[in-house]
Amino acid sequence: MKIKENLSKLIGNTPLLKIQSLSALTGSDIYLKCEYLNPGGSIKDRAALQMVLDAIERGDLKPGMTIVEGTAGNTGIGLAVVAKSLGFNMLTVMPKGQTPEKERMIALHGAELKLVDPCPFSNPNHFYHTARRLAEENENFWWANQFENLSNSRAHYLNTGPEIWQQTDGQINVLVSVCGTGGTLGGTSKYLKEQNPDIETWLVDPDGSGIYAYLKHGEYQAQGSSFTEGIGIMRSVANFREAKIDKAVNLPDQDLVTISRYVRDHDGIVLGSSAALNVAGALKAAAHSDKKRLIVTFACDIGERSFSKLYNSEFLAQKEINENKESIESLYARYQSDENAVISL
Repeated sequence: MKIKENLSKLIGNTPLLKIQSLSALTGSDIYLKCEYLNPGGSIKDRAALQMVLDAIERGDLKPGMTIVEGTAGNTGIGLAVVAKSLGFNMLTVMPKGQTPEKERMIALHGAELKLVDPCPFSNPNHFYHTARRLAEENENFWWANQFENLSNSRAHYLNTGPEIWQQTDGQINVLVSVCGTGGTLGGTSKYLKEQNPDIETWLVDPDGSGIYAYLKHGEYQAQGSSFTEGIGIMRSVANFREAKIDKAVNLPDQDLVTISRYVRDHDGIVLGSSAALNVAGALKAAAHSDKKRLIVTFACDIGERSFSKLYNSEFLAQKEINENKESIESLYARYQSDENAVISL
């Protein structure tokens, strides 16, 4: 093991972990890319590092400047890790109502946190617009702009995709991913498709997001809501436009609870809410094939960050979600029979 010069050097090169229980159930090999092992605890560390390094190289980010970004949490944590390890200050703008675990992590990594009221994107006080405005008003600020900054997807094209290709010896058949900014899905799918055009890319969308409807009807529409954070968008952004998507599916929060409890109890894996959605998508992809496939998805962040929602019985009861509603066998059978729910692009 080589000695690393600073904390940012620990980002990437995460292992693949086989989910034994679901692989046995489906007959396909289902693997998790363990992104919670990044120093900031999430896959967003990758985008954070690439955005900062590219900005330094362009001369946009100079010593003594402050990085500012609007985020649902994990990108803010990743940028805080990168900022402090490379000598920059960090200002994170986040909507109220995200898990307290994320707020604490941002503070623990030495970043300043500005909380704003949650509101629609059209509102000028939205966290995205607030971060942009703060950067425009202060010449010593640099706005990361994770949604439109293509360094985000570039991080995954240069690193995440090649890692998966090498770790599976080029045998991967299916990539499954949720979509927030689109960076992970965009960069990883683009790289893998260049290696093998037959690899299927599955997008998994939660209730309350409009991506599934956009891919199906060409218009961003959403129904219901989800307790997942930072997942799903209601507009077209540059990083999402990089994605090479073959299939798309919309799944409810109830399925995330079923999946997360089963994997925890049978494999000892504690999934965060976005990872639980990913694994549900992987199960769905396995259910829609009559042959064995090698499926890779992401454990996007450390499961502890979802404790106050996904693993909180009182919170789930308020959302009318039953922790013991459905067995994994029943869920898998439902996925096998419900073919109309999958969009083919």
